[in-house]
Amino acid sequence: MASIKQRAGWCAIAVTMVGGFEGLRLAAYADPVGIPTICFGETKGVRLGQRATPAQCQAMLADSLAIANRAVDACIRAPLGDYRRAALVSFAYNVGQENLCGSTLARKMNAGDALGACNEFPRWNRAKGIVLPGLTRRRATEQAMCLGALP
Repeated sequence: MASIKQRAGWCAIAVTMVGGFEGLRLAAYADPVGIPTICFGETKGVRLGQRATPAQCQAMLADSLAIANRAVDACIRAPLGDYRRAALVSFAYNVGQENLCGSTLARKMNAGDALGACNEFPRWNRAKGIVLPGLTRRRATEQAMCLGALP
């Protein structure tokens, strides 16, 4: 179990990273592939025309990051430093636990191939089969954070 100080490290990185890539939108909008989205990339139960306050968005972000962190805990058995965990939490926030757990990235990380795992991030730059520049940038940042954490 990580200490509060340890959790604060990766969490601060993940909040900044996810918030930066997702951006804050108080009114629901259709994302690049048509999925109704609000706040910091929230999609569950969102409908166009919906509005949220900044405080509601912050609460959603905190809840979703906690879910993403639990996904990382469920899928990754390898030890993770703050930057690698933040990269994986950002990834899980975006693709979900099922995709993380079933990925070659997770398989390689759990096999002790951190370099190979980190090099899997760029493969996840599509939504509904469409390459998205924003996802390409996000995956490059996640990859760099993961690689920077290599011994």
